[in-house]
Amino acid sequence: MKNLRRKTLAAASAVTLGVGLAVTGGLAPAASAAGPDTTFLVLAPQGAATDKAAARVAAAKGTVVATYDQIGVLVVRSTNPEFVTDVAGAGVESVASTAGLGTALEEGETLEVSAAEAANTTADPTKEPLFGQQWDMPMIDVPQAHAVNAGRADVVVGVLDSGISSSHPDLATQIAKDKSASCIGGVTDTTEAAWNPTTSDHGTHVAGTIAAAVNGVGVTGVAPGVKVAAVKVVNDDGYIFPEAAVCGFMWAATHGMELTNNSYYIDPWELNCRNDARQRPVWQAVQRAIRYSQSKGVLHVASAGNSNYDLAHKITDDGSPNNGTPEVRENLTNACLDLPAEAPGVVTVSAVGPTGAKSYYSSYGQGVIDVTAPGGDTRFRTQGVRSTLTDGILSTTFNTATRTNGWGYKQGTSMSGPHATGVAALAASANPGMSPGQLAAFLERTSVSQSCPEGVYNPVPLIPTGPNAYDATCSGGERNGFYGAGMVNAYNAVK
Repeated sequence: MKNLRRKTLAAASAVTLGVGLAVTGGLAPAASAAGPDTTFLVLAPQGAATDKAAARVAAAKGTVVATYDQIGVLVVRSTNPEFVTDVAGAGVESVASTAGLGTALEEGETLEVSAAEAANTTADPTKEPLFGQQWDMPMIDVPQAHAVNAGRADVVVGVLDSGISSSHPDLATQIAKDKSASCIGGVTDTTEAAWNPTTSDHGTHVAGTIAAAVNGVGVTGVAPGVKVAAVKVVNDDGYIFPEAAVCGFMWAATHGMELTNNSYYIDPWELNCRNDARQRPVWQAVQRAIRYSQSKGVLHVASAGNSNYDLAHKITDDGSPNNGTPEVRENLTNACLDLPAEAPGVVTVSAVGPTGAKSYYSSYGQGVIDVTAPGGDTRFRTQGVRSTLTDGILSTTFNTATRTNGWGYKQGTSMSGPHATGVAALAASANPGMSPGQLAAFLERTSVSQSCPEGVYNPVPLIPTGPNAYDATCSGGERNGFYGAGMVNAYNAVK
């Protein structure tokens, strides 16, 4: 079985997860030395209030740092090494430490565009200097869509990512600052510095694809008329922890967002199994947050992942967790999900390159992929000759070392996701009042069907031998495992 991890993922220290245990009577335990300050997710029974759970947290020498009464979840900090055992009991359904559960953001390589190139005006329909290099926009009929509807400013897209540069000339007018926040640690911080990028420009690139302004500077976004909100869930070490993701979904739910873009996966296990006692509390907390936000009118769009993995046929995971020694988990079932991509109601997006064929890295799966969109593909086009990163996606960037804004290319399903999110934002602008389910169905219905290639999809030897040899088989007919319902189309969404 192919290793699910991309080799660029950083490693973190492995920490054994605590699992909720019943508390029985008896002598009080002897006082123990304080342990490291650790974050826990404490879940009350579904539908129950959190007051009893909060009382148990206090008795177990923990401090509640965030309360989500709507879903019965508490984010807790404690130095008590016996916290998991001590907090269990009436009012607590489950508890887990999130230490070691940070998932490294898949950054990828960036090719920056020079300042001179960015200022070189081209005679394109949008009057944006770099539009001629945005092969992805004509592929999904963005120019035709903008002639009809470029999006409404009251449609707000939450970008759950590494933050957005509020000083970028293509984004400064596009950010809903009153709806932006950092969720690092599971606690919201609405100061502008908190939700700006610190060590990664991933979120800035994603935001540009969704909504970069049509202003005679740089690039255009799919939906330049809508607003984006920075919801920072990636910490300074480049990790997404479950408590930050829960916070992000809840923030979107309570701040009137119609969409969120999620170009990441949660948990160091790529496949998060609800029947695994170590992972179930995280699975439950994330699912509760997603369901609640959906009930408040939020549609979530998520990237399928960059492992070239068939998500419809989960058998063995031998590359997880990515923060310690990998474990071989066999005989997996569909109880194991790639979160948030496979959560119910979430739109899952695969990636294609400039030719419209599935990108070599894009994960796939019949019944899992909902739609596809441009994500870039710098594969070997002929034996030994690799295309350049200009076959990636050009968008807004932020150099975190020099603290300067710019434009550059990245590739991945992290880039295909925001194309689908942008099209969904256009659809919501043109058809106000749709529920998340209706909007998701409309996005699929207006996509352009794309058939499976014949047999095993490998028309050109991309990486012909070795452990990273390309191999992927497409299954299905008009709706299939590579492309789902088809390529998203901006013009179809607004015409």
